[in-house]
Amino acid sequence: MDGSTPLPRRRFLNWFLGTSFGALVAAVIYPIARFASPPRIPEATTNSVEAGDVSDAAFAQKGFKIVRFGAEPVILLKASEGEYRAFSATCTHLDCIVGYQKDRSRIFCNCHGGAYDLNGRNVSGPPPRPLTAYKVNLVAKGSEPAKIVVSKV
Repeated sequence: MDGSTPLPRRRFLNWFLGTSFGALVAAVIYPIARFASPPRIPEATTNSVEAGDVSDAAFAQKGFKIVRFGAEPVILLKASEGEYRAFSATCTHLDCIVGYQKDRSRIFCNCHGGAYDLNGRNVSGPPPRPLTAYKVNLVAKGSEPAKIVVSKV
């Protein structure tokens, strides 16, 4: 075969089908591979965050407040008068955002019915482990209401 003869039909069809199949495989595998390897999110560079003050209306109404600690949400609870607790606000089962049921004194995940006590321990439902705890400090300055500062343990 010299360079001036046309490409045989069978050879062209084999090349076309092989290339098409390769493109199909790449189009299916690439999204699966991207889904399986989550993007790298840098960890928060801060070790503490100011979450407002103790006179916040959210505590009077709901008994809790969701604050941002870098890229992660944190649930801040008013356990009793003058006592605040903070935990990671993502459920350890499927990373849903948890809430606080004031009347039952528990942290609750609406996605699959997981429940945690006020120490962050999983007490019912599918969560496999406790919530990550954060340290809460009250910082008072003069006659202003005390500020709530959440930091890593």
